[in-house]
Amino acid sequence: MNVNTDVRSHEQGVVIKKTKGHYFVESGGRQVMCEISPRLRKVLVYPTADPHSLRPVVQSVREIEAVDPVAVGDQVRFIDEHDGRGLILEVLPRRSRLSRLAAGPRPLEQVMVANLDQVAAVMAAAQPEPKWNLLDRYLVSAESLGLQALIVIAKLDLLGDSRELLAEVTNYRRLGYPVLLTSAVDGIGLERLRSLLQGRISVLVGKSGVGKSSLLNALQPGLGLKVNAVSQATSKGRHTTTHLEMFPLDFGGWIVDTPGMREFGPWALDGEDLALYFPEMRPLVGTCKFGLDCRHAHEPGCAVVKAVEAGSISERRYESYLKLREA
Repeated sequence: MNVNTDVRSHEQGVVIKKTKGHYFVESGGRQVMCEISPRLRKVLVYPTADPHSLRPVVQSVREIEAVDPVAVGDQVRFIDEHDGRGLILEVLPRRSRLSRLAAGPRPLEQVMVANLDQVAAVMAAAQPEPKWNLLDRYLVSAESLGLQALIVIAKLDLLGDSRELLAEVTNYRRLGYPVLLTSAVDGIGLERLRSLLQGRISVLVGKSGVGKSSLLNALQPGLGLKVNAVSQATSKGRHTTTHLEMFPLDFGGWIVDTPGMREFGPWALDGEDLALYFPEMRPLVGTCKFGLDCRHAHEPGCAVVKAVEAGSISERRYESYLKLREA
């Protein structure tokens, strides 16, 4: 009797790199270039039935509401074809994710990195000047997804007048955000940054030119060059098909760089809950004259507006809040 035995093995690994149509999974010290099962792009809808039913029937099938069902950092189950290729069958539950609103006519989620520990938002002290409203978008996104956030100010050696910068740094620290002042040229802040990255999966976000590659080269020689090569390749394509990659750190941990983004649209951000993602506004939510119905814009008796007028909430941060509400 001939027995048809499937000798392909099911394994578990982590996606450390993705390009258009291919996902590189690390498992057991090796990389396997995988495609994904078409089933991962579908959602099976079942009718409401007896939970003890042993034979559920699929009622309908719909497309997933995401750009890509697999992200860098995902833990996956896959079939190893034993020729350097494989097929991803399942994405295991994520403990965290960083997402943004994908470009296009439909509101789709673009999961940039999964299972990360922290978001490191990089701003340049000068050349280019820091865009504080963009930083607030990064921070709000991290807050809404329950992620830790770290602010890294690079190119400190190029700073002239430091009054505005120091005022912003003081405010963010007062809100509880770790803020590191760094210079890849002078080595300022690098040991502290290294300690905060060690043993963690971190993602760098920031505009092009803010000094991310120089920082990475200072932390680990050659790393910034590898990351920059990925970023250069990404910039030639659409940002909905980003080429992202996780890089191991010699001192422990992983780093993921993201393509430079002029804008950043947080995913699934409910305007009604927006104030909850501003730490300085959170304690005031529900204390306004109109309670939870207050939009904290022009309503009379708004506790947030009163705090802005009293100077306990930064007027510039409040402007960021209003711009996000209008987005």
